[in-house]
Amino acid sequence: MRQYEAPEDAQTLAMAIVETIPEPFVVLDDALCLIAANDAFYKIFDIDPARSLGIMLYDLDERQWDIPVLRGFLELAVPQHRAIADFEFERDVPPLGRRIMLLSARTVRYEGSDRSNTLLAFRDVTEARKAEAEKQALLEHTEKLLEQQRVLFQEMQHRVANSLQIIASILMLKARAVTSEETRHHLEDAHQRVMSVAAVQNYLHLTDGIDQIEVAAYLRKLCEGLAKSMVLDSNPVTIDVTADRSSIPSANAVSLGLIVTELVINAIKYAFPSPRLDARILVSYEVQDTDWKLVVSDNGRGKIETNAPPEPGSGLGSLIIKALAQQLDAQVALTSTDAGTSVAITRATFTSRMPNAA
Repeated sequence: MRQYEAPEDAQTLAMAIVETIPEPFVVLDDALCLIAANDAFYKIFDIDPARSLGIMLYDLDERQWDIPVLRGFLELAVPQHRAIADFEFERDVPPLGRRIMLLSARTVRYEGSDRSNTLLAFRDVTEARKAEAEKQALLEHTEKLLEQQRVLFQEMQHRVANSLQIIASILMLKARAVTSEETRHHLEDAHQRVMSVAAVQNYLHLTDGIDQIEVAAYLRKLCEGLAKSMVLDSNPVTIDVTADRSSIPSANAVSLGLIVTELVINAIKYAFPSPRLDARILVSYEVQDTDWKLVVSDNGRGKIETNAPPEPGSGLGSLIIKALAQQLDAQVALTSTDAGTSVAITRATFTSRMPNAA
């Protein structure tokens, strides 16, 4: 370390350092009297330099610095030579008003002397604290609005679910009442559409607020609900689900769920016209990096009967499925033989590890 030949040189350097500090900075002697300060201290606190040197800190500016919390802290810390970092206190600063200040302090002791100096640095954090308070208030207000939105959304979901159930019931009653086979077929198709939406809506209602949906659990819950509502005791059908562990955005889950519901309901209605002990529908979902493949297959009658109702490759059902698949950037492929029907929804190039047929 460079040694200065004259004490005046060291003092000049010390004062130059003090003056270059942009925030208020003071140097006190061991009696806490001011022996040096920079221009920022004098300007911000409007203190006359000529009337401050040699004055005790608490007596400065008509005793504006005689703040009990500040006095207590300094009188405890300075004699023990404890460094102070970001001690917060408040004081009035004309004409700025009430300000929040952070104080950092350090006591310097000199070898071979009982004298000491205390260095004080002040930082005005009023605007920062105000910004933090406004940010917190905004966050609380946003949370309140989001909570209101969640309540309204839940109420809307409840009303939608009730409305779908009512519509489905009306459509089924009408389908049973009409004498025209064509009209009955259209009403049953409409009923199927409503049930598809209701099944997906019901599951997503249970996962409200979750951005990512776990596919395996989602498909199992969906198919369990379909089995309970659509499979008759007189014509039992087993619905199995095999799915890789993965998650998808809730928006994609809606489209995927509607596709599965549409295909499963279609298989329940048309694949097994007469009871079979081995009647089975398999829903499989595989993932490979960003690609995936969904297959809904059955071991029903397929195309064995030429007078069978339309398979899921034609009509309104296929249009809906193709439109939903396009939303997922996927392609639709149908295979139907006397061994059953299989519909595959594939995103990009995907090599399946599972058999398509049930």
